[in-house]
Amino acid sequence: MASAPRPAKPKITVAPSEAQPAGEEAAVMAVPEAVGSITPPDMTNTTDTLQAEAEKTRTAMERSMDQATRTADGFYKATEEAMEFGRGNVEAFTKATQTYMTGMQELSKQAFTVMQSLNEQALQNAKALAAVKSLRDAMEMQANFAKSQLEKGVAEATKLNEAAFKLAEQSSAPIAARMTLAMERLARPATPATFQ
Repeated sequence: MASAPRPAKPKITVAPSEAQPAGEEAAVMAVPEAVGSITPPDMTNTTDTLQAEAEKTRTAMERSMDQATRTADGFYKATEEAMEFGRGNVEAFTKATQTYMTGMQELSKQAFTVMQSLNEQALQNAKALAAVKSLRDAMEMQANFAKSQLEKGVAEATKLNEAAFKLAEQSSAPIAARMTLAMERLARPATPATFQ
């Protein structure tokens, strides 16, 4: 930026007096005479220069404020997006937790029903064994009961495992969806418009 030319220094002239006093007295008397003889610089040029510099400063300040406003708006928008994303994460976690808890209650009910059924079957088998008259019949009946209990236990355990696997998928689905969204956002390049 080119600076404006400086105005010329005023020339101080002292009016001659008839008798020049000596020393301090001469200096004190010369001051009023010197002040009266100062010629003012060209004020038009200085005023134009000041107005031009003021206009440049105002323009620079406006640009700075516009840039600061765009930057603040970008940060505000990014903060809002981050808060919204965090809110979505909390909602997904809440939904996953609710699904898990509901599913665990159902699994517990199913497991309790299976255990109750197996216990009732064992009780019936014990009553039947108590009524048997020969050892051979008791051994045969016990083998059949054991085979039946084992088959029923394996079938029920398979059902419970399938239900547990399905529950794990259902309860993790909201969190997996949020992870997918997070990866998509991270993969997306940042746009300069966000911070302008």
